[in-house]
Amino acid sequence: FDIYDLLQCEGGKGIMNVLAADKLMLQPKLYSTFLLWLLSELYSTLPEVGDMDLPKLVFFFDEAHMLFEGTSKALTEKIEQVIRLIRSKGVGIYFITQSPTDIPENILGQLGNRVQHALRAYTPKDQKAVKVAAETFRANPAFNTYDTLLELGTGEALVSFLDEKGIPSVVERAKILFPLSQIGAISEAQRTQVINRSRLYGRYDHPVDRESAYEIITAATEEAERQKAEIEAAAAAEKEAAAAAKQAAAQAKEAARAEREAAKQKKATSGIASKVLKSMLTAVTGVAAGVVADKVTGAVTGKKTASRTTTTQKLVSRTTKSATSTLTRELTRSLLGNLVK
Repeated sequence: FDIYDLLQCEGGKGIMNVLAADKLMLQPKLYSTFLLWLLSELYSTLPEVGDMDLPKLVFFFDEAHMLFEGTSKALTEKIEQVIRLIRSKGVGIYFITQSPTDIPENILGQLGNRVQHALRAYTPKDQKAVKVAAETFRANPAFNTYDTLLELGTGEALVSFLDEKGIPSVVERAKILFPLSQIGAISEAQRTQVINRSRLYGRYDHPVDRESAYEIITAATEEAERQKAEIEAAAAAEKEAAAAAKQAAAQAKEAARAEREAAKQKKATSGIASKVLKSMLTAVTGVAAGVVADKVTGAVTGKKTASRTTTTQKLVSRTTKSATSTLTRELTRSLLGNLVK
């Protein structure tokens, strides 16, 4: 959509553009969003022109109360800001509604020109609305604004416009020029005829599916979720790797401890066997020496040495006793050492 299509002229006169918003108005939030986009686009596109005698472009928003029903505070504040600033772009804005109370007070305060037709008050709520409408005008000492609003006839209205200094003039009772165009909606045939005669005919016939803000935000959200999932997966993998490394270290430590215990046990067993064998050899050597001594003594004296047991019996007895004593002593020492440990 090209904003400058709204600024075309024919024969030195501006062209009236009518937005068929009969379906759009059924969705107030969408209608408000469209209004904000249109005004924002105009503000960002048009150059600064200051205070002009006549505006470049004038908008009339009918059924204005539909724009602000259910609208968030942030959106209302944004509309107010754009309305306040867009006047320097040579754009005028008029809101058309039955009662001034339909428009938020902050936005109503930005509207300098006012035309108020008759209001009827049959309930306390209606009377309050009429009173509010009367108070929005600059009082005229010639008549009571509240009473006059209730008395206005067909084609009459109270009007107030900004003067050369930008100050609202006192309210005046005036006759309104009757409409010079058709009253009511045109038929489909009339609408088609007007469209076909337009210089822009065919330009906007084909829809353009541009990448919308929703699609951009959705893509950005999906990308953020994907990156978050990757980070979480990497963190989980790192955690699992750390746990596996810790477990492997614990297993290696346990294996090393078991290996040391086995080596120590093997060394202890080897030491006991060595000591038993040494004890047995000592015993055998001692017995053998005794036997040899007996034999030598007998040979010298010519006598036999009396003995209760034979040489072989002595050797076995002493050897067995020495080995048993040594084995018992070493086993006891080993057990006590393990208990203390």
